Amino acid sequence: MLQLLLGIVLFIGIHSVSIVAAPLRDRMAARSDLGWKAFYTVVSLVGIVLIAKGYAELRQAPTLLYATPAWLRQVAELLMLPVFAFLIAPYFPGRISKTLKHPQLVAVKTWAVAHLLVNGMLADVLLFGSFLAWAVANRISMKHRAARPLHAAPESRYNDVIVVVLGLSLYAAVVLMFHEMLIGV
Repeated sequence: MLQLLLGIVLFIGIHSVSIVAAPLRDRMAARSDLGWKAFYTVVSLVGIVLIAKGYAELRQAPTLLYATPAWLRQVAELLMLPVFAFLIAPYFPGRISKTLKHPQLVAVKTWAVAHLLVNGMLADVLLFGSFLAWAVANRISMKHRAARPLHAAPESRYNDVIVVVLGLSLYAAVVLMFHEMLIGV
């Protein structure tokens, strides 16, 4: 469990620097933008590796916290349909991105809720609950801080079509191939 918790702390911690220490983040990026991005990337990757190892380890000795009805699986699958589209929407500015304001955070919250609906083991609650709490805190904090510019495609009326097609394609790839290969489910 320690690996999972450490991974969550590292990954969410580095992604929370703008929430809790924006001036520090800005100073480090001003000193060396590439250096800050490299540090951010390395800490994120170490966090992901620890999360993956810790999650797999904790699933070997499962602790059931709650059980859900089987029909929630279909609800979770429906909730997951727009997640990948929301995740890439900021990079293709259009109505989806404007309507959701922070589509990537909506994607993380939707992903976490969908998984919490059908996974009641301790490892699941720690992982998905942590990401849900972080996304909610991040969204609240974004109301009080300026958004940083994002490298994105030029605004176009076709961007929403691109987002939906790419998002559904990614969803299909994950459901049909990668989820079982990477997660084992």
